[in-house]
Amino acid sequence: MAPSHPPFRARRGRRLVTGVRRWLTAVTGALALTGGLIAAGPQASAAGLTQVTGFGTNPGNLSMYAYAPDALPAGAPLVVALHGCTQSASDYHAHSGWPKLADTYRFAVVFPQTSSANNANSCFNWFEPGDSARGQGEALSIRQMVDKAAGLYGSDTRRVHVTGLSAGGAMTANLLAAYPDVFAGGAVASGLPARCAASVSAAYTCMYSPPDKSPAQWGDLVRSAAPAGTTSWPRVAIWQGTADTTVKPANAGELRDQWTNVWGIGQTPSRTENLGAGTTLSLHDDPSGRPAVAVYSVSGMGHGLAVDPGDGPQQCGSAGTYYLDTLCSSYHTVRFWGLDGGPATGALPAPTGLTVTGTTGTTASLNWTAVDGAASYVVHRGGTKAGTTTSASYTDTGLKSGTAYTYTVAAVDAAGAVGAVSGPVTATTTGFTPTCHTASNYDHTAAGRAYQSGGQTYAVGSGQSMGLWNTFTTHTLEQSSPGYYVVADDGCPA
Repeated sequence: MAPSHPPFRARRGRRLVTGVRRWLTAVTGALALTGGLIAAGPQASAAGLTQVTGFGTNPGNLSMYAYAPDALPAGAPLVVALHGCTQSASDYHAHSGWPKLADTYRFAVVFPQTSSANNANSCFNWFEPGDSARGQGEALSIRQMVDKAAGLYGSDTRRVHVTGLSAGGAMTANLLAAYPDVFAGGAVASGLPARCAASVSAAYTCMYSPPDKSPAQWGDLVRSAAPAGTTSWPRVAIWQGTADTTVKPANAGELRDQWTNVWGIGQTPSRTENLGAGTTLSLHDDPSGRPAVAVYSVSGMGHGLAVDPGDGPQQCGSAGTYYLDTLCSSYHTVRFWGLDGGPATGALPAPTGLTVTGTTGTTASLNWTAVDGAASYVVHRGGTKAGTTTSASYTDTGLKSGTAYTYTVAAVDAAGAVGAVSGPVTATTTGFTPTCHTASNYDHTAAGRAYQSGGQTYAVGSGQSMGLWNTFTTHTLEQSSPGYYVVADDGCPA
């Protein structure tokens, strides 16, 4: 894929027949002539960018470059930034704005780099299962870079994030799916859903006409790529220009469907914001009310990364080929991740082992495995905060009898940052809560609250006569205990 090139692969050591090489060269040349698609951006300066070697077995044959501000404190976040096709680590370092933000907010940045030895257009091989799956190829090389950088800079391994443009964006989505235990958040710029393609031909389909899968189908692709039993997921930002003809804007919708489904939240935004520069932000909150998925739609922008050259605090980057002067996407991504000093996203992992240890008619008791570094925990009932506790247990009170309640828990660190949310559990209080039902005799019978005999209707349990069995006679029934209904036309206590 892209920024503009087809995702041809030519890994070192694999022989390509002469005819295919000639055809590939001809196609690439034709693209350049018809669309200017091979025009190179300004060559970036490597100042401040350092190559790092010896970062592991490097099965993906990648190069590692890094930028770290002077006097970076231990425990700072780490960002991994993946370039697009025909680009390089130094190119992305120079144009994307990440070095300025690293200086401002104090974090290190790793810039992985692929080459024409891996792919004819220097694309990350996001469409190759052997390069994008957990523990394999380029994906494993990037994972090894994270470990190396964390050791070099003393990075907080709970605050590692990944972002990328185009092919780098598609690889970002795959890395988030394969390594949800490594990355607390991601940002996919002009990219595609995780595991959208497993071949070159499928890559083209995803780029130009993305499959219209259901949210559950997209979510299953992520769940099947992640380690079994994963309950804590990265927070995902999605950037897309509405005039992108290389990666069609429909991909942003499929990405949204995929990651909202993974989080178990709806596809309708919790709220929207106008960021200026034609950009609309749609936020999808998790059950605790914190944004889990963010979609940034840039009106009229083509294929590339949104930048905003200038010295202002919200500006970053420099314009060039596939670096489009609109607004600083990297700055807004930093804010979404919480690296600007705002609420940290996923600073602590989700508590595991959440179970219901007991219920009464008015209470539900919960227990979970303690999280290292947690100063307290916040408990949510049905998506609303129920209370906090400093121990790995909690008893909720004041509940209705005979009622089911859904709970989630998140750890809170000493700075007050709320971590990832656990998977839900359901607790049902004991006893029975009376309910009232007003309907026709026919509907009562159809719902099992009454029965008919000889054209007459009788309440289940009490056997009280309710008159003719038809749709014209209406009564109110109170269910006072399981399977027991009484006529309550004069007023239903429940």
